[in-house]
Amino acid sequence: MPKQSVIPAGTGKPLAPFVPGSLADGILYVSGTLPFDKDNNVVHVGDAAAQARHVLETIKGVVEAAGGTMDDVTFNMIMITDWANYGAINVVYAEYFPGDKPARYCIQCGLVKPDALIEIASIAHVGK
Repeated sequence: MPKQSVIPAGTGKPLAPFVPGSLADGILYVSGTLPFDKDNNVVHVGDAAAQARHVLETIKGVVEAAGGTMDDVTFNMIMITDWANYGAINVVYAEYFPGDKPARYCIQCGLVKPDALIEIASIAHVGK
């Protein structure tokens, strides 16, 4: 099955060998997205809600570059560093998914940079 890399305009160089999105058979897989600027610096240090918004805006850009919308997101894998941030993150998350919610899971773990409080990976069905 052929796949297509999805790299929105203005995307910085990733820290590791991956692309922001991979589209195959109408399904978009969005890589784990951290609250990084184009130079891989953590943005909004200490503010989980602002980091969540940054991550979701980045995911939105990947989904839109593949021809979809956030309504096409069917699954999110959420990683947070501290359960104390769960409520603030959920408030922002609900803004991006106001209607039918995607399936999801959330775990607490360490992330690639200590100041990053959240990472989200997504799956969207954007058609063929």
